[in-house]
Amino acid sequence: MQQNNEENKNTKLQPKTPAESFTIMTEMVLPNDTNVLNNLRGGKILHWMDIASAIAAGKHAETTVVTVSVDQVSFYNPIKLGDVVTIEAKVTRAFNTSIEVYLTVNAENIPSKTKYFCNDAYYTFVALDSNSRPRKVAVVSPQTAEEIAQYEKALKRRELRLIIAGRLQAKDAESVKSLFV
Repeated sequence: MQQNNEENKNTKLQPKTPAESFTIMTEMVLPNDTNVLNNLRGGKILHWMDIASAIAAGKHAETTVVTVSVDQVSFYNPIKLGDVVTIEAKVTRAFNTSIEVYLTVNAENIPSKTKYFCNDAYYTFVALDSNSRPRKVAVVSPQTAEEIAQYEKALKRRELRLIIAGRLQAKDAESVKSLFV
């Protein structure tokens, strides 16, 4: 264990861009994936989203990651049997050992050539070392205007998550304190 801690201290983590973690996952909705209305089950899409976002977080951390939280997920459009689902995920920001990933979910009905937005969400992961202890990760270096905006808002999202989890008092949350005063 001491060797792992020394490795973390001795390894200089280079900043990474969101593009380095970009992940695309594609699935087809099969009968076993649907409910009685022939729509993709919510639990199945959440499962796929967890896999895609874990891959993105793992690319960034270059190690094993585990899901810590999932922000609110709203389902805007039902995904039908036979449609193709595309999930895109990329890291928006990293905090010491945790990694925030933003995902979008779109679907396509191939015969009708209809494409539609389904949902989006933020997932948070923690990177683990070989002893399953939290491990430091590289910072994110946003490149585009959209990436910079997501990066800057990530601190507020993180503080809200920590308040909801009871790990941070609202009075101590500098970036969102005004929401509670």
